Amino acid sequence: MDMKITRIMAAAAQPDTQAAAEAVEQSLAQLKPNFILENIRKMTPGLAGFGIRLLVAAVILVVGIRCVKLLRKFSGKLLARLELDASVTGFLLAVTDAIAYAVVVLIAAEKIGIPSASIIALLGSATLAVGLSLQGSLANLAGSILIMVTRPYAVGDYIVSGGIEGSVQNIGLVYTTLSTPDNKRITVPNGIISNSIVTNVTAQETRRVDTEVTIGYSSDIRLAKELMQQIYEEHPLVRVEDGITVYVGALAQDGVVIGARGWTRTPDYWTARWDILEKVKQQFDARGIEIPFAQVDVRIRREDKAGGAGQEAPGVGPM
Repeated sequence: MDMKITRIMAAAAQPDTQAAAEAVEQSLAQLKPNFILENIRKMTPGLAGFGIRLLVAAVILVVGIRCVKLLRKFSGKLLARLELDASVTGFLLAVTDAIAYAVVVLIAAEKIGIPSASIIALLGSATLAVGLSLQGSLANLAGSILIMVTRPYAVGDYIVSGGIEGSVQNIGLVYTTLSTPDNKRITVPNGIISNSIVTNVTAQETRRVDTEVTIGYSSDIRLAKELMQQIYEEHPLVRVEDGITVYVGALAQDGVVIGARGWTRTPDYWTARWDILEKVKQQFDARGIEIPFAQVDVRIRREDKAGGAGQEAPGVGPM
């Protein structure tokens, strides 16, 4: 190659300009094919290596996609055993797929020659920017994941939390929807409810019905307890096999507190409680047991015309 270039320079240095031009043209015609072939020979190892790396990356992508599909099937079966909400299951599967595909792409890009550190840094910056702009929604999303894992309540449960209560209608990715007894719909962010105290009223199959009634000190305590026992034992919604307790709860200022406890099915709780209170009032009135109520003594002071001390006229009436 150097010798050919030397010949071209020598031809260009000839005195005859026409002859020099022809010599240079002939020398370039011989040099051009050889120069291209030589450069191709130099580039061939690099191109071959890049082709091999590209082929390896393609194989990684194909195998990785199949592995992601197998992972999705396994994750789907695992989540189905947990009996999560359909929307929650779909979200978790989508997150799993995104992470798995990202790993496959990173491995394939590194085989081609793209630094994985640069891709990770770019993804990290984008994730940080999105996280800062959607931190409230992400908090609710994290709350929904926490609810899914801990499962403090499920659809259909009646819960009380933060001054609100109702039956759970839906557990979404961001909000939990409640339906109140008077048919109002309440939407609660999962981020708030996951960090609050939640009382699940219907989590258990049975609930205890507690009844306390104050009777007068002149009433028969033993008879009052017998009537309470009888009302609980004869009520069709009370589970007698679970035990009934009748007790004297307190010696209060206005009377003696008589209490009773029995168990019923959770769906029958309010029906049993209301019916028992009604029967207690009816039975106590029929047997002459006084249920005292607050009273106020009223005294009217009347002054005579002479300005002397007046007389007090007592009067009693309910408060």
